[in-house]
Amino acid sequence: MNREALAHPFGPVYDAESEVLILGSFPSVASRKQNFYYAHPQNRFWPLMARLFNEKITDRRQFCLRHHIALWDVIESCTISGSSDASIRDVVPNRINELIAKTHIRAVFTTGSTASKLYERYIRCDAVHYALPSSSPANAKMKMDDLLKEYSRITEVLYEKT
Repeated sequence: MNREALAHPFGPVYDAESEVLILGSFPSVASRKQNFYYAHPQNRFWPLMARLFNEKITDRRQFCLRHHIALWDVIESCTISGSSDASIRDVVPNRINELIAKTHIRAVFTTGSTASKLYERYIRCDAVHYALPSSSPANAKMKMDDLLKEYSRITEVLYEKT
């Protein structure tokens, strides 16, 4: 397995009004090439968001900000082979608490088991954590309707009154 040492190539999407944070593990090769989150054409993340919010997404960054969603990854740098979460080693976590301190984030959602495990291992914060299944095409056993049911927790948190 040919691993390379990489630093996260782009920053988080957020503003001061962000209320939920969605964290992946580390950008896939496709995401690294496009400089944006969940960019692989078969990744179901953006179709899930479109269905959850019942809208066509034309500008992913603006969609997130309009709905008070922050996007980032747990990992700042690591060694990785291609897009394989299983190959990740030498993890340096992102400073997630610093981002949360600049926002109204009250819940963190991790997408996939690697992101969830790394979040639990490295991050300590007051926001409630929800582990979601991966939207990656590698998680073929999860059908779109099953993912939609799991990811609907995002809108439940966003729309609940605090």
